[in-house]
Amino acid sequence: MEIQREEHGSKGAFFISAQGKRLAEMTYSKAGDTRLIIDHTEVSDALKGKGAGKQLVTAAVNFARQQKIKILPLCPFARAVFEKTPEFADVWDN
Repeated sequence: MEIQREEHGSKGAFFISAQGKRLAEMTYSKAGDTRLIIDHTEVSDALKGKGAGKQLVTAAVNFARQQKIKILPLCPFARAVFEKTPEFADVWDN
């Protein structure tokens, strides 16, 4: 599964698509230059149970590390992933 990222102004998304259709998506907003706020994660039935949601969160974490910014996971799914993954503590703005 290849994860892509798009950004338009202060909004963005990490997503997985196939044949032009989005199968999983995690949306975020930029809060200044130092923080991403993850606000929604959605995975299609085709990818449910295959770790797609966690892969999207991991992609956001890797992006945050590259950009030297923090993540505030307001989305309940993303927050649960952060709570279960101590390795993400360096970018978690809790």
